[in-house]
Amino acid sequence: MSVGAAVRRVRAYGGQFLLLAVLTLVVTLLISGVPRLVNRLAEQGLRAQLNSEPAARRDLSYTTSLAAATSRRTAMDDAAERFDALAAEMPPPVRSAVTERWYSVETAGARVVGPDLAARNLLVNLGLRAMPDVQGASTLVEGAWPSETYVPDRPIEVALDVEVARKLNLRAGSQLRIGSTDDKGRLVDDGDPLVVVGLFRPVDRANGIWDGLPQLLRIIEPQGDGDPFVIVGVVAQSALNKRTAAGWPIQSTWRYRLGVDRIDARELDRLIDGLQVMQRKQPKGLTLTQGVDVPLRAFAAQIDAVRTLLAVIAAGVLATLAGLIVLAASLATRRRRSEFALLRARGGGATAGARRSLAESVLVVPLAAVLGWWLGTLFPGAPDPTTPYVIVATVLVTLALPVATLAVPTGGAARRDLIRVRPSARRLTVEVSLLLLAGLAAVLLRRRGLTLGEVDPLLVSVPVLLAVAAAVLALRAYPWPLLLVSRLAARTRGSVAFLGTARAGRAAVAAPLVVVVLAIGTAAFCAVVAAGVDASRERAAAQIVPADAVIRGERFAPDTVDEVGRLPGVRAATPVLYEDDERLASDEVGTDAFIEQTDVLLVDGSELATVARESQVDLPVPAALRTARPGPGPLPAIVSPAVAADLAKAGLDDSAFVAVQGQRYEFRVAGTEEAFPLLAANANRFVILPWQALPTRTTTPVPTSLLVAGDPLDAEALRIAGDQGQLRYQQQGAVTGRERPIGVTVDTRADVRRDLGEGGANGVLAFGFVAGAVGGTLLGLLAIAFTVLAGARARGQVLSRLRTLGLSRRQWRGLLLVELTPLVAVSVLTGALVGAVLPLLLNPVLGLSAFTSGVPVRVAFEPSLVAAVLALGAVALGFAVAVEALNNRRLRLGEVLRLGEES
Repeated sequence: MSVGAAVRRVRAYGGQFLLLAVLTLVVTLLISGVPRLVNRLAEQGLRAQLNSEPAARRDLSYTTSLAAATSRRTAMDDAAERFDALAAEMPPPVRSAVTERWYSVETAGARVVGPDLAARNLLVNLGLRAMPDVQGASTLVEGAWPSETYVPDRPIEVALDVEVARKLNLRAGSQLRIGSTDDKGRLVDDGDPLVVVGLFRPVDRANGIWDGLPQLLRIIEPQGDGDPFVIVGVVAQSALNKRTAAGWPIQSTWRYRLGVDRIDARELDRLIDGLQVMQRKQPKGLTLTQGVDVPLRAFAAQIDAVRTLLAVIAAGVLATLAGLIVLAASLATRRRRSEFALLRARGGGATAGARRSLAESVLVVPLAAVLGWWLGTLFPGAPDPTTPYVIVATVLVTLALPVATLAVPTGGAARRDLIRVRPSARRLTVEVSLLLLAGLAAVLLRRRGLTLGEVDPLLVSVPVLLAVAAAVLALRAYPWPLLLVSRLAARTRGSVAFLGTARAGRAAVAAPLVVVVLAIGTAAFCAVVAAGVDASRERAAAQIVPADAVIRGERFAPDTVDEVGRLPGVRAATPVLYEDDERLASDEVGTDAFIEQTDVLLVDGSELATVARESQVDLPVPAALRTARPGPGPLPAIVSPAVAADLAKAGLDDSAFVAVQGQRYEFRVAGTEEAFPLLAANANRFVILPWQALPTRTTTPVPTSLLVAGDPLDAEALRIAGDQGQLRYQQQGAVTGRERPIGVTVDTRADVRRDLGEGGANGVLAFGFVAGAVGGTLLGLLAIAFTVLAGARARGQVLSRLRTLGLSRRQWRGLLLVELTPLVAVSVLTGALVGAVLPLLLNPVLGLSAFTSGVPVRVAFEPSLVAAVLALGAVALGFAVAVEALNNRRLRLGEVLRLGEES
């Protein structure tokens, strides 16, 4: 068997081999390129999430306790030695991610006095910090840097940030004294002399060297009347060593910052494990402080969930492509059936045709596979080890044509339009085995679940098995309704309906219909899950902000609600009080009920319902909260199931007490809720009381949050009103607070909803949904084209015969439409049904709540999806008719009646 002959046959059947080559290219392109693209999107999402956090959150900080030095070495030498040792002890994944590092030694803040401070009657505590490289990160504005040369009896030299110094009336040359104070705030032993020798300005305020706490560039405001300002100044290392030797207590700090570009999204698990090891194995005498594991864990949960989802989608797409390759090979061998029969008749062996097909495949498939693999390497992103999968796919596709050749009968032509009343034992065994396997896999999936981030071949293939099983059931049921319709059509006038339904009922569409169901099922699955995630994000946003906006603070003056209500655009506002970790009591005097701590939420039920309605939020407020009114007896409360169970066990479900801002209120269980707005999604212990029904007391609760409904809302105006309300409470409240209130935060539901859908691994998730839906739809249309082409020659013969009997072109179009409509409708509807049912099975194990702030994702049928399925069916039918028309035009109907043409 010469290579030249194989080349000539490939050229003769160029269209069929081109189709096989294109399908091979697509498979290897997806295997090689999609993982790269996913890795690129994951890296972009991780960088966006880390960059949205303060850079200091990526710091790993080791600190010592504030104490006098015990080492014989100088404090700075000891700190420098441990600086490198701590980095060397880090786990390799953590150490490789460190890009910047700093260390410092400082004293505790001590009182400083001097003429310049006394001129403005300022109380100031000053900490002294020695920190290498500070001079390279700043520019000297006035004076000089503290001298490293030790001179006995020289005052302590300190440099300050220029903005800090000016706010405190200090300058280069300011003479101060520093030391501890007595009970009256006076320096003990007049303190030690200190002079401000220079003022500096940072070159880049965002440089991480300035993020050490307390910060060099900021003034810590007094917490209350009589408290001092707190600042930190830079001193020379020799000066700090001298103070350490004199017994001053010091604290050493080593900070290591992880670089955003050094954190690989593919190695997050190893990095998180390394951080856990560092947390467990802290060096003796040191405290490790880090918060980078929180965003890393959140992103890891998202990327694990999305990788599992992508595995399910990829299984559907690749299974569809495999089915298309099988269809292409089968179509190619059927067209060459006479060739293989002649080869066998001339003395060829049983495998002669297969060997010929293998030689032809080897000329085409490997080249297409290499081209697809190379194109995939051009995709942006880090590569995954996919080369073995490309090789396996290439081998399988190469063998597809020879195997299909072996399956082609080489005897005389047989009719393919007959329906057997009873299927063969072999087919029945295969179908029953397939149904049992799909059912078993589904049961295992629900029992074992999916390990997020890992791929279990059996469990990931469950959607494919279920789709194939559904297609088998559809095939078994498909002909019978059509036969009934055909019998009814036989009693009507005209031949179009009868002939169309009769041929549709006898069509051999097993393999094509399975492929169409796989493709459409994958597309519908992506669309349904995407709609469920989107709706769940809306519910999550409403859970966090059950209004148009929420103002969160410490405590607001009672009139703040009215002030906010008078702002432009505000239609309604209501107060909310939230306190966490409160103990429940069994009586009014506060006897502990020995029940686990719980969160307490006070809401005005009727006002909350009004605000939710004005904000167009679907919030069913329990009737117990809406209708409660002041009166004797315990307050009706809505509690979580866990709290209700504990109260029932303790016999306190009819009467229990909880403290709210120092006042104890009696309540009874009036209902239970699994979750409630303004509470965390994972909150499982809470008590909700109706504010409007609280008994009159000398001290009334004050709100900690305000819910606002309105459009448009000015977030800055809401923030100002909230800050003023906190300040009024501090100045006029029943209990005047000494500490300055922290500024309020204003969150709008629209902003929360946008944040849930952006950042993190949402880009990968959106890519998976779009690629799965679009790819499944296109592959489904291609499978329908294969289905049409598989029976095109037989339909052409029938059409030619009918045209000779007087069938008009219009009747031919009607016949074609009647014949193809049942096939397209059954395949599209079955695929859509599979895609709609699969999320109900897979949703609990996909972990998609990582994208909805912990709110469980609910899959629901939406009218828009039904309309999309109907539109897809119409497009598919039109596409099928167009393919048939083009094929008939290419064949020219007279040619298909030539002697020897097969069906």
